[in-house]
Amino acid sequence: MVVNTQALAAHGPVIPVIVIHRLQDAVPLAQALVAGGVRVLEVTLRTPLALRCMEAMARAVPEAIVGAGTVRRPADVQAARDAGCQFAVSPGYLASVGAACREHGLPLLPGVATASEVMQAQADGCDFLKFFPAVQAGGVAMLKALAGPFPDVVFCPTGGITLETAPQFLALSNVKVCGGSWLTPADAVEAGDWDRITQLAKQASALR
Repeated sequence: MVVNTQALAAHGPVIPVIVIHRLQDAVPLAQALVAGGVRVLEVTLRTPLALRCMEAMARAVPEAIVGAGTVRRPADVQAARDAGCQFAVSPGYLASVGAACREHGLPLLPGVATASEVMQAQADGCDFLKFFPAVQAGGVAMLKALAGPFPDVVFCPTGGITLETAPQFLALSNVKVCGGSWLTPADAVEAGDWDRITQLAKQASALR
């Protein structure tokens, strides 16, 4: 059980951002990531089968900590909780989504890109935030700038980060973990190349 989103960082330096198009890929994909040392899995609500995939992962791979990404409305929170998710990630922040997460006991990692958004999320009790889209919103330089006025806030930068650039983000004092889609490349999932995904997970796990 995830008590708060900061606890997720204890399981490794990278949270994969996963898009799944086929239900049959869900369980072997989760197993491949866990085999590589990656237990925290963010499955995005970007495909019609996403919720069913989350449910399948949560049931069949108990070692995995499954969360719902791209949570944009209160109804998404209820659906994610019903699917067995242990946390939620949103691309931006809405007070209504934060309230729904508190109501359903689902820890939220809310997305922010500006100082005003950091203040709004922090006002609602969130001090571990997703910086998104990380590269496009200013990258390492922006995170360094935010550290000044917000020394009590830590971030999970996500968006445009690669295996090569992740260490630059992870070296920052206000970054606990980063998100990345490179762990589950579409061609590897399409081909069922689970060994490749396990290797990518091992590389990510060794980053810090």
